Amino acid sequence: MTSIFSRQCSSLSIIAAACVLSACASVTPSRLTAGTPMTDVVRGLGPAAFEYALPDAAKRLEYAGGTYGKHTWMLDFNAAGNLTRSTQVLTEGRFNQVLAGMSQDEVLLRLGHPSEQSVIAFQKQTVWSYRFEGPFCVWFQVGLNAAGRVMDTGYLPDPMCEPQGFGN
Repeated sequence: MTSIFSRQCSSLSIIAAACVLSACASVTPSRLTAGTPMTDVVRGLGPAAFEYALPDAAKRLEYAGGTYGKHTWMLDFNAAGNLTRSTQVLTEGRFNQVLAGMSQDEVLLRLGHPSEQSVIAFQKQTVWSYRFEGPFCVWFQVGLNAAGRVMDTGYLPDPMCEPQGFGN
């Protein structure tokens, strides 16, 4: 004869196991395979933060997130609406492709939207800052002029890592 307590514990164990398994099976951009329909991706990940038009009626969806916004995934779909590529774009390799003279639209297409944006009024420059995973606590910054063109880029200490002691 089983007690009510043991049946409840058994039921709770089953529910807990189902929760763990569903978390492991959740949709993440890194697990998507080529050919996945856009409708399935959006159903699994939710609406994209931004959408870009690509040549030949293709589309790119931007999914930003991760701890402290250190991950941005660009998912490319062909004209038929099937996934062709999934890329985590906040990497030093991608940052190093951002060159002086590029338009802000080219930067957005390559890196997505920044973690933070600030203005340096006396230089008439807007600075886009991107956090990313790395061994040091730095972020990548892109300086844009008033015309929306890249003036300069660089890696600087991330202020989120500065000590927040007395007087800061």
